[in-house]
Amino acid sequence: MKNCFAILLLIACLVLPLEASDYLSPTALAVTKDGKSIFVACYTANRVLRYDTAQEKVMDTISMPAPPSGLVLSADDSTLYVTCASPESKVCIVNTTKRKITTAIPVGHTARAPVLSPDGRTLYVCNQFNNDISVIDLATRRELRRIAVQREPMAADLTRDGKYLLVANHLSITPSDEQFVNAVVSVIDVSAGCVVKELQLPPGSEMLKDLKVSPDGRYAVVTHIFCNYDLPTTRVELGLINANALTIIDLSNIEVLTTVLIDEPKRGAANPWGIAWSADSSILAVTHAGTHEVSVIDFPRMLAGVPQTPKSPYPNSTSTDIFQFVPHYEDEELNNGLPYLVGARERVELPTNDFVPRAIAMHDGKIYTANYISDDLSEIDLGAWPHKSQPLQSQSLSLGRKKKMTETRKGELYFHDGTLCYQGWQSCSSCHPGDGRVDALNWDLATDGIGNPKNTRSILFDHKISALAGNKMSLQGQMNGGTPAATAVRVAITSLLFTNQPESVAKAMDKYLESLNPVPSPYLVHGRLSPAAVCGKKVFARANCVSCHVPGLFADGRPHATGTGTPNDGNNPQFYTPSLIEAWRTAPYLHTGTAMTIRDVVTGCNPRDGRHGDVVGLSSQDIDDLCAYVLSL
Repeated sequence: MKNCFAILLLIACLVLPLEASDYLSPTALAVTKDGKSIFVACYTANRVLRYDTAQEKVMDTISMPAPPSGLVLSADDSTLYVTCASPESKVCIVNTTKRKITTAIPVGHTARAPVLSPDGRTLYVCNQFNNDISVIDLATRRELRRIAVQREPMAADLTRDGKYLLVANHLSITPSDEQFVNAVVSVIDVSAGCVVKELQLPPGSEMLKDLKVSPDGRYAVVTHIFCNYDLPTTRVELGLINANALTIIDLSNIEVLTTVLIDEPKRGAANPWGIAWSADSSILAVTHAGTHEVSVIDFPRMLAGVPQTPKSPYPNSTSTDIFQFVPHYEDEELNNGLPYLVGARERVELPTNDFVPRAIAMHDGKIYTANYISDDLSEIDLGAWPHKSQPLQSQSLSLGRKKKMTETRKGELYFHDGTLCYQGWQSCSSCHPGDGRVDALNWDLATDGIGNPKNTRSILFDHKISALAGNKMSLQGQMNGGTPAATAVRVAITSLLFTNQPESVAKAMDKYLESLNPVPSPYLVHGRLSPAAVCGKKVFARANCVSCHVPGLFADGRPHATGTGTPNDGNNPQFYTPSLIEAWRTAPYLHTGTAMTIRDVVTGCNPRDGRHGDVVGLSSQDIDDLCAYVLSL
């Protein structure tokens, strides 16, 4: 067991930025029933802390074999269940009295968001990169089954009767050039062990982060970004690129009730993340990870003012048309704010140096946030809210001595910081979630002209690939005509955040992006290529894929006429070679987002002239093996 833990720890270190282990990065919270202790999962420190709320200090540290990503306490607080994320994750069962791990149960790739059944007998775990849910029998402490869901399950919660598990899937699974592009909430019938319904969110709903069922069992709320992907990125005001939203699910019929935007007309609420409810379901609290705030919402009052959303999907509509269903900021009568939030919501700024609140918990009139970048907690005392004459205040709670931020850590903050954007609507991570990866959407970037939308590309290794070609590779395909990655960072600040920042901000972002490491593929078998992928490696060379996707970074930093252009791209367009590393997580593919699978890229979207890989003459088995290899990179 000790050897297994050591291997998991090594793997965790390999997939995190080099300096990550120097920081805590609190990412999940669990409060005991008496409110005297808060367990804090510290993701990059591989530990769980026990914070004493009376003494206001950390009392215990529990080491974990891999980054702790989620926490849930048993009904009597005697047991803490901790998801430890790695390619071969574990659920660590902790005796809270002895502060020791008693059992570690194997689960899937990058486990998170553990959910305990009402009877305490079953634990459900989201395996983000396996796209499934582990069902664990706690009596035998064994995984019973896996239930497939859609793309990257990030959060889940049970209906109060324990019959249905609602799962928030991070990204959409459709080609990004389709009319409707949106992530969904999967509804699992736990007795049947299968998905029985997919709740469609409005088109443009992506980056789902959290989902919580109200204590009274009547509603569930999910946080996400509302993306206007079919508009050119010429204006950020009014949420015309990204707005920030909650979708409310009516659990009486398990249908989407409505989607509400939580920004204000001239003040965005970038990157909504964690959700917490008061015990009586009257107060809903939401973290704004990008603007370092908490929205405290009188839920019944807000609900009374919101319009209901028609059934999904929306026939004959585009993401722009969805504005007829979701109140938005260009309606004249809404210039002073969306009416359902006026008087029902208070935005509370965190203390000056508390950054990137993600997880949130509420207990006995107090709200706690886990601040991922600043390595601390924040506390908000609600008192008699909303019946108070004074604005709510927050205070910082220390988790111990803080390490001074390096340039890399500052760059991580800036990448996620929505306050760098004009009016706080979005951050770099709004379109590149998961540490510089993809949002599964096409965007018509104004930096390369209007009318030629392109799929968001991962930024992983972009600075290194740029250097391959003498610093001529772009940050995102054709962005700014093929400028160096470092230049593209600066262009993005001015053209997508719509502000001017000191050069030190861009340099720090460069450092952060250069520090990113790939996550091992879920298609690997205990870290090694499968037999099919071993064969596919030979096919990869035989089909001449290596000429552009040069092993190492699996890119060459050069543009090529691949034959995959469209009339919008002009005559004989050329496209920069994307790295194939992490291709398993960056669908949809090609600059148009047309191909949803690697097989689509190799076959249906591949001209038969060898310009995009010479696949003529390859057998069906060869194609299967080739795809297995690419998906293993």
